[in-house]
Amino acid sequence: MKTRLLTLAIVLVALFSQFETAAQTRGRNTAPAAPSLMSSLPESDAVAQVKVQQLLNEAVPRIFANNPAKLSEVNASLDRFKERTGLNPRMFQQVALGARFTYPSEGVTKVQTVAIANGTFSAAAMVAAGRVASNGKYREEKYQDKTIYIFQVDENLKLLGLFDVRIGELAAAPLDANTLALGDPAGVQRVIDAGRSRKRANAELIAIASKDPNAVIGFGSNVTEQLVGNLDIGNAPIASDLRTLRQVYGSVGTTESDVQLFLAARAVNAEAAKNLGDTLEGLKQFGALFVGRLSGAKGVLAKSALSKLQIVSNANELQIRTSVAQAEIGPLFGN
Repeated sequence: MKTRLLTLAIVLVALFSQFETAAQTRGRNTAPAAPSLMSSLPESDAVAQVKVQQLLNEAVPRIFANNPAKLSEVNASLDRFKERTGLNPRMFQQVALGARFTYPSEGVTKVQTVAIANGTFSAAAMVAAGRVASNGKYREEKYQDKTIYIFQVDENLKLLGLFDVRIGELAAAPLDANTLALGDPAGVQRVIDAGRSRKRANAELIAIASKDPNAVIGFGSNVTEQLVGNLDIGNAPIASDLRTLRQVYGSVGTTESDVQLFLAARAVNAEAAKNLGDTLEGLKQFGALFVGRLSGAKGVLAKSALSKLQIVSNANELQIRTSVAQAEIGPLFGN
């Protein structure tokens, strides 16, 4: 097994446990969730929803509480993103993401993503700011009864000061006074079409992505054999187990001290789910030896998460849960 794959598997497995119990406890005292922003997405292979203000105002400051330099870098990246795109992430309340998978050639998977953002901002004012930020490098296209503004950014930007994102052409269309569609031009057109259709897409994916209404991030995705086959798994038995999956979903929640994560995988039948669970249990046992060789922040995080790891098979569904201290995550990103 490749060391890179093993490390990834251990980290992924170690980053998901003990969440569902807390989520169920909170859910019993929680009012029904409001209609999801995800319901406005076009037909997708995967959906996700992020509570941006909760992420930026609560989770990020706690994660970097002991690293003020990195927290300042995160805030600077948000300012830079606003400067270059005219879009201020701090004004977003929620962002819904929809992704479609295409396979243009053998072994290649292309992901086309579109986003819908709502918040306290004026969508029209933010688009106007984007026109200024792009220094005139934009065009307008009419589609249905909407105007799509397409900006030429052509720049690598850091998302939350942590991840490099290449933004070439960015399309934005106000859907109403406080809601924007964002993505490439074709994706934004699909959002507009979805808004005019009486049929709501992605009902099953939205349901599994919304299982914890208190989560900061919730997601759900369909899985095909072609999608798994295009991944560089590097291990034939594991790849065989993964090809039995049909859906994955999960969520990320926070408390004042912890980040809580939950991941579930639905297989073709109960036997397939059990086989995948046995494989992960084997990785867990081997991982206990492997993480002992990790040093620094990675070692601390992996050992902590692995000690709380729970893997449960329930009919054709495999559930993985974990929680890690927020203070253990910040050091991963350095100074």
